[in-house]
Amino acid sequence: MPTLNRAKKRKKALEKIINIIENSSHTLGIHYSCESFYDIPNGRTPRITSIAVRYLTTGQTKSFSIHKVAELRNVPFENIEEKYNELEKEMLNDFYNFVRQHLSFEWVHWNMRDINYGFEAIEHRFSVLGGTAVTINDEKKIDLSRYLVDIYGLKYIGHPRFQKLVEFNKITSKDMLAGAEEAEAFVAKEYVKLHQSTLRKVDCIQTILERTANGTLKTESGIFDKFGFSPQGIAEMIKENWILGLLWTLITLILGGYIGSLFS
Repeated sequence: MPTLNRAKKRKKALEKIINIIENSSHTLGIHYSCESFYDIPNGRTPRITSIAVRYLTTGQTKSFSIHKVAELRNVPFENIEEKYNELEKEMLNDFYNFVRQHLSFEWVHWNMRDINYGFEAIEHRFSVLGGTAVTINDEKKIDLSRYLVDIYGLKYIGHPRFQKLVEFNKITSKDMLAGAEEAEAFVAKEYVKLHQSTLRKVDCIQTILERTANGTLKTESGIFDKFGFSPQGIAEMIKENWILGLLWTLITLILGGYIGSLFS
């Protein structure tokens, strides 16, 4: 990323995040869990297990899950696998009924941007099962992970970024599973465990979003990773940090006095 653009990208991304928080009454956080897309032998798209959608204003979460649908239909736990397609279709139908009522909202997510894992993957899965998905406008999808790169630079945290960022900031991660653990939970038919992980992750997304907006998110970024090394970057750096601003003012006054004395 050219240093001349670094400060501009950071400022624009930060303004967007702050705007989302200020207009949170029309913003949702979303995350979902699914079957591992690495271990499917026939190349089909991974099954969706659960989806969590959180209203940022109230913190209330709407959830959609295989085990909840099975419970409502009185399907015994041991029969879920053989009825997975119809249960999954009903779950996704409920989800898209919800989407239809919230098309004007912005949807904050983490890396949900392609056919492997993302909105497109959910749409495709519903189509495979015979449903008709409701498409969310791309302009309404806010990938928090990409905004953090714009704000803090590529080196802001190690991989896997989401998990590392949660740990680094000591954000409550009870019930949260890593990617490999979610894959194992699916194989073991631990659907409730997967659902609890999804709920926790959407909660963490909101916490990361809020801390980014109020400037309290901790990262491993150096100061020039954030602002770049350019006149505009240095100006933004001083504007955001009152200590640097004070030092800059003192240096300016001292230099100004010194230069003035040379010509007096």
